[in-house]
Amino acid sequence: MIESDYLKNNEELIEKMSKIPELGIFDDKDLHGLMKLSKIRKYEPGEIIIEEGCYDSWIYYLISGKVKVVKENEDIGIMQRTGDVFGEMGVIDGSARSASVYAVTESVCLATDTSYIDRLSGNNKVTFGYILYKLFAEILASRLRVANQELIKTKAKLTMVKLAKKLELTSEELIIARNEIDKLLCSGQEE
Repeated sequence: MIESDYLKNNEELIEKMSKIPELGIFDDKDLHGLMKLSKIRKYEPGEIIIEEGCYDSWIYYLISGKVKVVKENEDIGIMQRTGDVFGEMGVIDGSARSASVYAVTESVCLATDTSYIDRLSGNNKVTFGYILYKLFAEILASRLRVANQELIKTKAKLTMVKLAKKLELTSEELIIARNEIDKLLCSGQEE
């Protein structure tokens, strides 16, 4: 991983960041504040960004590249959209990382150290806390909508499989019954 120092008043970077939809909720002043808590991190393919089971306070905004999410050695998702956010769940509840994230291609992320917010005072702490948790709520609501749609599709597929199995059994029962009738008819003709 190649990592920058904490970002300061880089107007060019702030302008680029403001175009990322997920960061659009921040005004310029808030983006300046966010940059002070952030670094640019560049990862090579296969390099780990977040390790499942570890604790840290960083959230990541994908700037470029492609990353995969892995839970218990199973690939569970790919992120490749500029602005995709990951690492927020452990920040919200302070729990260990629930999944690992690896760079699939060369990937560049804006990494934000949320532990710094605890060191802020007064309105700054409240403002940044509010903004980040609003962002987290929007991300999680979006992911919940997607998960609900996937659940509905999975339930529909399961219902179809159960129905197909019942039809298969019914079909087999009909074949057996027909064979029994044919046997009875044949034995009746022999008499």
